[in-house]
Amino acid sequence: MPELRLHQSLWATELRRPGVPETPVEARFEQVAADGWDGMTIDLGAMDLAAARATVPFFARYGLEGGLTAFPRSIDELRPAIHLAKDIGAPFVVIVGQVMPVGLEGQVGVVREWLRIGREEGMALQFETHRASITNDLFSTLQLIDAVPEMRLACDLSHYVVDREMIPPLSEEMGLQISRILARCDSFQGRVASRNQIQVQLDFPQHAKWLRLFEGWWREGFARWRARAGESDRLVFLSELGPTEYAITDAAGAELSDRRLEALTLRDIARRLWAETAPSPAVPE
Repeated sequence: MPELRLHQSLWATELRRPGVPETPVEARFEQVAADGWDGMTIDLGAMDLAAARATVPFFARYGLEGGLTAFPRSIDELRPAIHLAKDIGAPFVVIVGQVMPVGLEGQVGVVREWLRIGREEGMALQFETHRASITNDLFSTLQLIDAVPEMRLACDLSHYVVDREMIPPLSEEMGLQISRILARCDSFQGRVASRNQIQVQLDFPQHAKWLRLFEGWWREGFARWRARAGESDRLVFLSELGPTEYAITDAAGAELSDRRLEALTLRDIARRLWAETAPSPAVPE
């Protein structure tokens, strides 16, 4: 039966705290495994390809599934990212495309070229809903997925909440637009945003309405994915709580919350929503 697989982001394990040395990368793999995550995802926007390649042995050593997010700045720059994804056993590559034509026709051409490379390399591709990329804007992405029916998405709706300065409760029109995005999403990323901040603390009472909004989206996205999934398919939910300047800090540069513990909270939420969207058992006639 379909499975939910829960990943942590290597980028999200960075501290970036003034005066505090970073934990060695291998030690972070060890901690993620000890915390019970199924996999670790490399973000090529946060480390270069050579540094990422040095992590390859850690996946097998700590029993973690691989994931990869690429930031290709040209059409051909996608290929080495795909080769790395194969080396770590990633089932797909998430693209945050840095080739960004302004017009729809140019965007379609770029997406189709990356999809061609994915087919040639035998690697599934998902385009992340991400600011400062080819999917920067909700409205243009809706046009793009209409123009490229085979285009699949990795869903990080925190970017669109900020992009469109959304205010809950959403209008019916905005809700339908998000549902169109969710219908194309083959993986999900865990971060809660507000209309003005890309990453807010999960347990602050003033953020409760935003957490409810995202839980509703993830529940809908999980249900839509389940409806089309095969028996052996796996859905990846990636916790991606970034370090500063994603994380909000005080005047001394200290974060206002513990991202490692918040990631575990997100994992619990994903598990609960996955259970809630399970199909009801068949009733014998």
